[in-house]
Amino acid sequence: MTDAEPHVLYEKRDGIAYVTLNRPDKRNAFSPEMLVRLCDIWKDAAEDREVRVALVTGAGDQAFSSGGDLGTTIPLMMRTREPVGEWEVRFAADRKQLYRAILRGADFFKPVVVAINGHALAGGAEFVLATDIRVMSSDATIGVTEVRRGLIAGGGSLVRLARQVPWAMAMELALVGEPVSAQAALAMGLVNRVVASDQVMAAAEELARKISLGAPVALAKSKEAMVRSNGLSFDEAFAIEAQCTKDNAATDDAKEGPRAFMQKRPPVFTGR
Repeated sequence: MTDAEPHVLYEKRDGIAYVTLNRPDKRNAFSPEMLVRLCDIWKDAAEDREVRVALVTGAGDQAFSSGGDLGTTIPLMMRTREPVGEWEVRFAADRKQLYRAILRGADFFKPVVVAINGHALAGGAEFVLATDIRVMSSDATIGVTEVRRGLIAGGGSLVRLARQVPWAMAMELALVGEPVSAQAALAMGLVNRVVASDQVMAAAEELARKISLGAPVALAKSKEAMVRSNGLSFDEAFAIEAQCTKDNAATDDAKEGPRAFMQKRPPVFTGR
């Protein structure tokens, strides 16, 4: 990667938004530029009716992401240094961009698939925990390592972990702070697939393509119902599910799907 290349690559094809963390020489650590660009990307993907699913990965084969850059981003977050240059100034003007960039409290519900091409550590692991479907390289590890640096995993992991894996495993991940293998992550249900390193992107892309066959609103409303109802009582959860079902039923796509099935043809979904 040259200095002229953006710290995030973004491309949209066939309903899939491809997002690539692009600092392989820095283990794809979160720079201020990367975080600001990610915020812009998520806003664009959320508003684009053609985008049905996002696919996130890291450049290179060493790391998905090692988390916040300890020389730039973390000091700016801790306010121990002044911003230098356009991207640092933009980031320092709104430090909560860190959380929006890694989808903590995301206010859009399009599915997100992640191709974990290498080690996912600290903030990189927190980013993974914010995604929906996860494909991991058999050579990679994942770990919320913040406590080893005197920090805590405050990018969403301390809330998400115990909702995604058994309590004892969640506590071990958060408190021991050691990365675990891909096989261990699969066994505890933290990831969906573990494949050879040269198959990670292909496997993740296959899942993203299958997701993209669904109707955009139906996909988003399905995810919304599951996310918003998590942890609520049955009555509260069913009310959210009912509202999402009602919202989807009002779309043209909800009529197109059954019609296409009866006519024995592929549906043409428009996101409306």
